[in-house]
Amino acid sequence: MIRGYRSQHSRHRLPCKGGIRYSSEVDLQEVEALSALMTYKCAVVDVPFGGGKGGIMINPKDWTDAELERITRRFTLELCQKNFIGPGVDVPAPDVGTGPREMGWIADTYRNFYPQDVNGAACVTGKALSLGGVRGRTEATGLGVYYGIREFLGYPEVQKQMKHHGKIQDTTVIVQGFGNVGYWASKFFESNGAKIIGIVEHDVAAYNPSGINVEQLSLWRKEHGTFRGFPDAQIISEPMTVLEAECDVLIPAALERQIGLRNAHRIRAKLIGEAANGPVTPGADEVLRTNGKVIIPDLLLNAGGVCVSYFEWAKNLSHLRFGRMNKRWDERSKEQLLALVEGNAGRELSEVERRQLIHGAEEHELVYSGLEDTMIVACNETRQTALEKNIDYRTAAMANSINKIAASLAGSGSIFTHA
Repeated sequence: MIRGYRSQHSRHRLPCKGGIRYSSEVDLQEVEALSALMTYKCAVVDVPFGGGKGGIMINPKDWTDAELERITRRFTLELCQKNFIGPGVDVPAPDVGTGPREMGWIADTYRNFYPQDVNGAACVTGKALSLGGVRGRTEATGLGVYYGIREFLGYPEVQKQMKHHGKIQDTTVIVQGFGNVGYWASKFFESNGAKIIGIVEHDVAAYNPSGINVEQLSLWRKEHGTFRGFPDAQIISEPMTVLEAECDVLIPAALERQIGLRNAHRIRAKLIGEAANGPVTPGADEVLRTNGKVIIPDLLLNAGGVCVSYFEWAKNLSHLRFGRMNKRWDERSKEQLLALVEGNAGRELSEVERRQLIHGAEEHELVYSGLEDTMIVACNETRQTALEKNIDYRTAAMANSINKIAASLAGSGSIFTHA
């Protein structure tokens, strides 16, 4: 018998939202805890969902693709029968061990179970583009990590605490984990001028104080299955030593509990950005803060995935690709304005300059813009609460989440009880 779980932590806003993971470590307590985290994560970034989480207790590597499809479809049928899935009820997403393929199987099973539901594509997010996915979803969490750290580096009190110039340019970064989140976070930091000096995996780490070319390292690992032998970095067999190396920003983007009491006192990074869920234990958090480190909590920093899942859900409900209705209108409006400017300036722009200026937003650009605005607002709210109450950023983010949930519950009242 295969065990599967789905938890709904809070229904103060619907639908509930949270990933489905395939792992032999899945159990009821883990799913319940992660669904609670999703409630607070959605609230802190103003995504109008309740918290949910699911999982199947299997190692996907032990099963064939055909067997995984049958397991996924049977699990989805159980969710349908128990009313634990639907665009207005509970919307799963990918997590550890799952991806667009599994989300496609879930969507197809739901569609066959509820063929009359015109909004059926919104029953799950993280789908392939051909099945109603949204451009920008793949890199969303890593991009959100970049936006969040960029915002905090710009705050004067953070710059003072870190003794840092506050700009991404020439900031030294170490990333633990080179999966989806770690890879994309590394890419966005590198493309904006940061130096990725270390990338840590479970078996080895790559380290180069002059900077690592992220794409070259990724291609090397795809070809060889490991960092070993990569010519442009020092390959270190004790990866945790790189986690403890000196840098401006450390991004744990792998598993939980990577920084604990055993190694917290050896962490030399000035800022720790929690891209993974729970990479710093409560005891280590206290040690790091006592040692003057800035910690941006997972609750806030890795919310980019659920933000863009929200955009995909909204796209599916509207049955319309973002930008389809206004892209050409925006371009024609810009052309008319540009013609007026050229006439007054007495100079015509080159074709390349013209195309750059009149370019209308594509779907992924609108998604990036929406995610950037979401992270800027959420980071600033967290900062303001931390300053006003003289508390750390983790406590501030949690306080903001609880206050938003409480306001939602108080505003809606209760249909069954009286105050």
